[in-house]
Amino acid sequence: MNTEELVEVVLPGRVEPEGLQIRYGDVPVPGPGQVVVRMEATGVSFAEQQMRRGRYYDQPAFPFVPGYDLVGTVKAAGPGVDPGLIGTRVAALTKVGGWASHVLLDAADTVPVPDGIGAAEAETLVVNGITAWQMLHRKAHVRAGQTVLVHGANGGVGSVLVQLAQAAGAKVIGTASARHHDLLREQGVAPVDYRAGDVAAQVRALAPGGVDAVFDHVGGAGIVDSWRLLAPGGTLVSYGSASTRDDEGSKQWPVFKLLGRVWMWNALPNGRRAYFFNAWAGRALSKKRFRARLRADLTEVFAALQRGDVTPRIAAELPLARAADAMRLAESGTVAGKVVLTP
Repeated sequence: MNTEELVEVVLPGRVEPEGLQIRYGDVPVPGPGQVVVRMEATGVSFAEQQMRRGRYYDQPAFPFVPGYDLVGTVKAAGPGVDPGLIGTRVAALTKVGGWASHVLLDAADTVPVPDGIGAAEAETLVVNGITAWQMLHRKAHVRAGQTVLVHGANGGVGSVLVQLAQAAGAKVIGTASARHHDLLREQGVAPVDYRAGDVAAQVRALAPGGVDAVFDHVGGAGIVDSWRLLAPGGTLVSYGSASTRDDEGSKQWPVFKLLGRVWMWNALPNGRRAYFFNAWAGRALSKKRFRARLRADLTEVFAALQRGDVTPRIAAELPLARAADAMRLAESGTVAGKVVLTP
């Protein structure tokens, strides 16, 4: 007899973290091609911080269950799925739905987690790892000897970017508040205090000829400085609009502005390139190709972890029932790495 119960966190609307709700129900039953994954670790990404404010550009209508990614064990498999998958630890990108004890997924959307990697460790490298790997290797094509600028170098994506860039042989300049500079120096990163004024001048002092790539999650007016800091032939990868998190008005407008700037800059005949990165790009056109790329790249990220190229940055582990506390902590700006939720 199955005595397990579904537990999930619901975002009912634009609420403070304390407004998150716990909901109970029956564990879902997998249909054809589906699996039920018992969640072992999920996380608080910047997307959830935007979603609770109604600021994520393509979030679903309230109410919904947040949770951009997860790691867990396959509990049940539907018709057409290899029953040998049951008991396997897997990772998945979900965009929403991960903050639950059990999650229904298409089996084709799961990626095996290698033996020896803990659930929380793996969780820090799902959306963060995919984002970092694809921006670094599929967009900027960073090579040994180059210099890159990582904004938010202490954050979830930023900390993975730093390590993967160094593994590729690049020198890294990283922006962060002063409290994180000692840790960045220990990692071999040249730190820049984004609160000390004129970030561009601080970066220019470290890289007078410009940098070969900039990874910018901040957006807003500062994106112009990121573009201007590029050396000839350099690449700007924009992947968010953190500076507009607390703004009012249209949630799509900041993204449209970024896309407009990217289009304009790419029309200039100066050899530099700009991209707006979206981890979900291409899924609507070809699920098969999207899934193959996701599996290949996440496998590379897990291999980097096994080699020691990447060290998981777990800021804190809290139980799912304390999602409000986890959200508060993630939004505090005081932590390095990712806040992880467990059952």
